[in-house]
Amino acid sequence: MRLFIGNITPEHVTLNQEEEHHIIKVLRMNDGEEIYVTDGLGSLVRGEISIMGKKISINVLEIVKTKPTEIDNKGLHIAIAPTKNIDRFDFFLEKSIELGISTITPVLCANSERKHLNYGKVLKQAYGACKQCLRTVFPIINPLTNLQDFLKNSAENIYVAHCYNEFEKKSINQVIKNRKDLTILIGPEGDFSKKEIEHLYSYGATGISLGENRLRTETAGIFVTSCYYYSNFD
Repeated sequence: MRLFIGNITPEHVTLNQEEEHHIIKVLRMNDGEEIYVTDGLGSLVRGEISIMGKKISINVLEIVKTKPTEIDNKGLHIAIAPTKNIDRFDFFLEKSIELGISTITPVLCANSERKHLNYGKVLKQAYGACKQCLRTVFPIINPLTNLQDFLKNSAENIYVAHCYNEFEKKSINQVIKNRKDLTILIGPEGDFSKKEIEHLYSYGATGISLGENRLRTETAGIFVTSCYYYSNFD
């Protein structure tokens, strides 16, 4: 099953320009080959391609899924500081999307070594992961956000994973049990600053422990995602 991203309406299905280029120039597919197309909002169709120069039309064979009337974006939201080595952040992005994460917000913290993020490249990476694992409802990927701005715009109860022993913390198992909607903050290399932790606690955030071992940023993100979806697996 080859999954591509496009626009789906009751009248017609069109592929994104990048997808058309990929089919023609990279995959070198031929007329009549079968593909699946999603809009990332829950719709999925099966169709045949017809190539006309640099453009592709889709002959719809089957409407596999229709877009739900309301998309439920509730689930796991991880706000995480991007790593200095972007490959490590990309690894978290891909694996958390494969596991089913609902929302990802890159956050800028006091100890962040990476202070800039190419949002377009992050989205491309995320969409590639969605296609790889056949997701038809894509997660929300937010641009890099300052930690203070994230707190101001967040209405949910927030949990923060950190390594300071002098602050009270709950275990990850206590936090994720029977929780459908959950927001967890994960800091940069070197952790959050102590001042940030104090501010987060005064804001009402709850500290969480991910175990005795100190985890890298991307490992912590994947670990939290795995725990959450394993706990809520039916």
